Amino acid sequence: MSYTNFLYHIVFGTKGRLPLITNEIKPRLYEYLGGTVRGMDGIAFEINGIEDHVHLLANVPPKLKFSDFLRDLKANSSRWVNDHFNRNFAWQRRYGAFTVSQSQFDVVRNYIRRQEEHHRKFDFKQEFESLLIANNIQIDEYLWKE
Repeated sequence: MSYTNFLYHIVFGTKGRLPLITNEIKPRLYEYLGGTVRGMDGIAFEINGIEDHVHLLANVPPKLKFSDFLRDLKANSSRWVNDHFNRNFAWQRRYGAFTVSQSQFDVVRNYIRRQEEHHRKFDFKQEFESLLIANNIQIDEYLWKE
C-alpha cells in the first residue's frame, strides 16, 4: 500500500473573467464541484470564490493525472451549469494549482473561506499574480489572454 496526501490549492476563472457565478448558482455549483471531486475519489475540503473565479482545496488521488482531473472537473461543471441554468457558461482554459503542505492546510482553507472579504481589496488579477509570485512561478505575457 502507498500512503499519499496530495493537497492542492486550485484556482480557475470564468471565461473572459465574466461575473457568471451569481448568487443564484453559486451554492449549487459548489456542491456540484464537491460531488465531482468525490466522484473521482478525491476530497474537496473547501470551495469558495466570487463572481469570476473559484478556489478549491482538494486532495487528488494519485491514480489520476492532475491535468485529466482538472479537465474533467471544469468540463463537467460548465456543462452542468449550462444544462441547469441555461447560461452561456464556460471556464477559462488556464488555471493555477499549487501544492499545499499539511502544515499550511488551515491557512489555505481560511484564505479560501474569506474570499469575499479578500476581494474587497484585491481583484482576481492581483490575487492570481500574487499566488504565482508566492509559488515562484514566472508570469508570462500570455497569462491574461484567452
